[in-house]
Amino acid sequence: MQRRTLFAAVLAGALATGGIAACSDSPNANNANANKGGVDYLRIGMPNGTQTENHNPFAGTSSANALGYKWMLYEPLLMWNPVKPAEPAKPWLAKEVKWAADFKSADITVRDNATWSDGQKLTADDVAYTFTLLKSNEALNANAIPFGDITVSGSTVHVTFAAPQFVNQNKIMANTTIVPKHIWEKISDPATDVNKNPVGSGPYTLKSFTQAGVVLTLRDSGYWGTMPKVKELRYTSYADNSAQTTALANGEAEWSFVFIPNYQATFVSKDPQNHKIWAPGVLGIHGLYINTTVKPFDDPKLRQAMNMVINRADIFNQAEAGYFHPQINSVTGLPDGAGDAFIAPEYKDKKLTVDVAGAKALLQSAGYQLNGTTLTDPSGKPVKITLTDPAPWSDYQTSLEIIKTNLAEIGIAATVDKANQDKWDQNVQKGDFQATLRWTNGGATPYDIYQTVMDGDLMKPIGTASQQGNFGRFKSPEATAALKAYANATSDADRTTAMNQIQKVFVEQAPMLPVGSDNVGGAYSTKNWTGWPSDADPYAGMQPTQPYALDVVQHLKPANS
Repeated sequence: MQRRTLFAAVLAGALATGGIAACSDSPNANNANANKGGVDYLRIGMPNGTQTENHNPFAGTSSANALGYKWMLYEPLLMWNPVKPAEPAKPWLAKEVKWAADFKSADITVRDNATWSDGQKLTADDVAYTFTLLKSNEALNANAIPFGDITVSGSTVHVTFAAPQFVNQNKIMANTTIVPKHIWEKISDPATDVNKNPVGSGPYTLKSFTQAGVVLTLRDSGYWGTMPKVKELRYTSYADNSAQTTALANGEAEWSFVFIPNYQATFVSKDPQNHKIWAPGVLGIHGLYINTTVKPFDDPKLRQAMNMVINRADIFNQAEAGYFHPQINSVTGLPDGAGDAFIAPEYKDKKLTVDVAGAKALLQSAGYQLNGTTLTDPSGKPVKITLTDPAPWSDYQTSLEIIKTNLAEIGIAATVDKANQDKWDQNVQKGDFQATLRWTNGGATPYDIYQTVMDGDLMKPIGTASQQGNFGRFKSPEATAALKAYANATSDADRTTAMNQIQKVFVEQAPMLPVGSDNVGGAYSTKNWTGWPSDADPYAGMQPTQPYALDVVQHLKPANS
């Protein structure tokens, strides 16, 4: 159910201690750092069901994306750490990236010691070609980046954009897989090609793909960075959360991103010395999207009252097992820690608390009547709502049941719909729902959170799919203008002013009711491998499907060394 499977919050961060050390131009010795004294492979699992072979790094539904192994074959220009979102990205395939002051252009200096797994040299032409590929193929340009001219001079790529890219800089530089021009220019349809024999710049190559899973093995030579000590990466896609949890508990899998109810008893207690959970919160949130085109939920007073009765502590402790989606406390919807620096002064000390009496008073002042256990709107009609999420997403289903109970306290009759996942996704995108618990996009600033919820430029007519956000069809010229002002600002002061206005609309209009923050955590075992990120050393996130997964593998060392 990971982001549920499509989790995407990834952008760019700065050279951290313990990161990959750049090598000289000489090739690496074959498997020079392999663990010769014990297990030399790492078993990675995801609860994403049956996979069809597809190694296309640009295809959102490919097996390479679903299991995350694309980041071991292909690499980004920069490596970003979402656990420390304010830190700049550290160099990866790019030695340096220099943005213009207006963020309408960037100069990318490509490292000169990287090669493709087929032995050919990686050059600035490959980077320019990758961006040109995105520019000319809307299906590949998932973030709708407005690329302009793309030129090459020596080892430097100069890229221009039709609009400032401050809010997208990390998506461009740290979430784009660079591909070899000499391979991809021969592919007739890069959006649908399954990329049967992937050639990448990463330290691993494809060894096998079967119904049982995917195996990657270390390159023979030529990788620009320090070769990992893990010789093989063995990926398995399990049927669901339960099967994945069982595999983790019995040691069949050593690393996954999966929701584990009662994780202490079902996972940690099976091997307390080695079984670990780490789930740091980041700048992305989960909340109840309200379809603002459906009466009476087009009334912000009603949405505010609903927001006032949701028991977020119950959701965190009962639905999210006290760890998976850290509780949102700020009225701005921003997560504790990661969002603190961005909260507007007027909301610094304003917290979300359960206030049933206050919600009833607000509704009464707005013309609603509570007759026994039934709330009627100003026209006299009972207020009813359907809450929907896919049936297999157990934490979301529990959350909806809690919200249903909470809403009953102010007389709103809620029904929980356990939807088919594909149908649910289609309905949410088309605006065919009343309320749904869903995530937002995430990034280095809160912009991505609020844009997902409130950007009028993303709004589509009911019945037309809105893939990028504003699923609730929230219409606010003020929010749209403030979001645009933030994205186009050329100074921190202007960005702060715009962000404060964005938060004011979010708090007062309540287009989405925030519940919990995203986490970039994972479940893992230290039995065979150590060096995982932690509170003591948060050098990366812990999801095996994200770009930083390669950084994590680079840090791992044999437990018996």
